[in-house]
Amino acid sequence: MSHAPSPAGPSNSTRPASAPAAERRTAPGTGRGRPGRGGAALVTGASSGIGAAVARRLAAEGGWRLALNGRDVTRLEQVAAEAGAVALAADLSRPGADRRLTDLTLDRLGRLDLLVAGAGVGWAGDFTGMPAARIDEIVGVDLLATVHLVRALLPHMVAAGSGRVVLIGSLAGSVGVRGEAVYSAAKAALGTFADSLRYELRGTGVGVSHVVPGVVDTPFFDRRGIPYTRSWPRPVPAERVADAVCAAVRHGRDEVYVPGWLRLPALVRGAAPGLYRRLAARYG
Repeated sequence: MSHAPSPAGPSNSTRPASAPAAERRTAPGTGRGRPGRGGAALVTGASSGIGAAVARRLAAEGGWRLALNGRDVTRLEQVAAEAGAVALAADLSRPGADRRLTDLTLDRLGRLDLLVAGAGVGWAGDFTGMPAARIDEIVGVDLLATVHLVRALLPHMVAAGSGRVVLIGSLAGSVGVRGEAVYSAAKAALGTFADSLRYELRGTGVGVSHVVPGVVDTPFFDRRGIPYTRSWPRPVPAERVADAVCAAVRHGRDEVYVPGWLRLPALVRGAAPGLYRRLAARYG
């Protein structure tokens, strides 16, 4: 089960695709900034799918100043225009893109109170036939790019004494999915990263939320090479995931499954792994 949108075209540099007049940076801890009550937010993977839905949802809530990141400049600018946001086009898998995006975000927004890391790509098929380049791309985009961006932005949140990082995972990372071995591995690592980081940040005022969707109705499946054909579970709208993201931010939730019943297979796998594997082998 997969979800996140796959950006459509690479960019070698981090640059603003569109932006209002730059705002001066504020000192850590000043200005608005308690997540859930508005502030400054950066959403990655915002060209389409979950990231775009999150951007629109935050804009509709009001009180948020938004910067959006993605690799498809045209689509990113469209979403940014709808959300009244700054568009910062970048391929985060490129060396140094995390630092450049951090600098641009702080220059435009003045501070950062919320990061929603939604960028992701996928590939479906037998692992033995998977091109080596796609392995590197999935691990690079779905895991390493997010880890590096969090590393670049986190010190600013810690210095301010508040903030929240939201990592968009996948059920594939909680239970493993046939035909998506590398994607599942990358998302599993992201979930463990969220747990470890949450423990490390205890007492700093910075929280970490892990939002775990199942199948989401986005262009992800078309772009991964194989469409989603199962009759069950049915895909949920990206807007439902965006609602879960905003609820996690508002209430400081550590982990949210979308839809909520998907927590059950993850619990069964943890409590009775043998039973779970037999069922998974039979029903896929």
